[in-house]
Amino acid sequence: MPIDWPKIRERMPMEKDAESKKKRKELFSGFDPNGNGYLSLAEVDKGCRDVLGLHELFDVKPVLMRAFQAAKSINNKKNKSGSHGPDFIEFCEFRLLLVYLRMYLELWDMFDQVDTSDDGRVSKEEFKKAMPLIESWGVKIEDPEAVFNEIDTDGGGMLLFIEFANWAIEKGLDLEDDDD
Repeated sequence: MPIDWPKIRERMPMEKDAESKKKRKELFSGFDPNGNGYLSLAEVDKGCRDVLGLHELFDVKPVLMRAFQAAKSINNKKNKSGSHGPDFIEFCEFRLLLVYLRMYLELWDMFDQVDTSDDGRVSKEEFKKAMPLIESWGVKIEDPEAVFNEIDTDGGGMLLFIEFANWAIEKGLDLEDDDD
């Protein structure tokens, strides 16, 4: 399914200006149905579907998981009064959650293009065949087999999304047809 990047940009106010912050406060309230001031992974999942109306995110659980994990401990105040600790998203972390959702969705789009068998993993052959794509995203690979083995940190012979995402972030891959 092609991702509607302008729609993502419109519905996820990530900028640091006052208007975006106001929109984030409204979104956060929608994500936080019980009004306790913090979000669980389940509330973020449901909020992406029901509040943002972005099924692109709701349908891709690895994106939600990675973004939640990256954002939830930014404000690690587990010993401070009034904090809910590092297991939830507080409002001060919400902008970064949106940034991470956007970033991991772009990485998922790349991963999905490389994973031509649609099995949620990238084989060495799929990786080799994707060299023109990967080069268009900003990285020229001289030895695909060596790079594949470097990315395959668990040694399983297949690249998982998290392995691909970590490598893509390190290398600065950038999708040509997104909105940034």
